[in-house]
Amino acid sequence: MTDVAAQVRSKTITWQDPLETARLGATMSGFDYLTAVAEGRVPGPPIAAHFGLRWEHIGHGEVVAVAEPDESLYNPIGMVHGGVAATMLDSVVGCAVHTTLPAGVGYSSVELKVSYLRAIHAGRGEIRATGRVVKEGSRIAFAEGEIRDAEGKLLATASGTCVVTR
Repeated sequence: MTDVAAQVRSKTITWQDPLETARLGATMSGFDYLTAVAEGRVPGPPIAAHFGLRWEHIGHGEVVAVAEPDESLYNPIGMVHGGVAATMLDSVVGCAVHTTLPAGVGYSSVELKVSYLRAIHAGRGEIRATGRVVKEGSRIAFAEGEIRDAEGKLLATASGTCVVTR
């Protein structure tokens, strides 16, 4: 057996008050708010710090987020935990919906169906999660998402439903 103590690693995560940021976001359209986050003018959500997630593209009804998974996200069998993919997909599906909403209108995930197609491993480059709105609605919105690796291979897909809250 190897000396596990000699293999200890660490990771530091920092974030700002997410409730203060959310209050600011409520005064902006979803598109403007997410653009401000992507450009670094507004702090991102703490979950993004955990995964090293950054916003690469914000458009009306479409967002792209990228991250480079490390082994701190591994499950007990030596691959990135499926919850990481689910969280990234929930983020891009929800944020794609958010880009379509005016100031003062929010959303919450009601349903997320994830299909895992390939394992995700650290050290293989960035993964890219894309979310696109399928149907905007005044009460319910539908969106789809996918994650691809650095070579463009499809790793996971999702379909999601968000409730729109006023």
